Amino acid sequence: MALFKCEKCGATKEGRCKPQKCPQCGERGCMLKNEGTDTAAGSKCGGGCKAKK
Repeated sequence: MALFKCEKCGATKEGRCKPQKCPQCGERGCMLKNEGTDTAAGSKCGGGCKAKK
């Protein structure tokens, strides 16, 4: 899953696909993927979480 952030209001949304519009302000085409925020299992958190398999 990726984290997308609205460049207009700063709202965030987690999902697999880029949202067409912001869930907070409703602006279209403003959701940008935040690089380095991959939350998939196996990410390099190093905290001993249950996501590691």
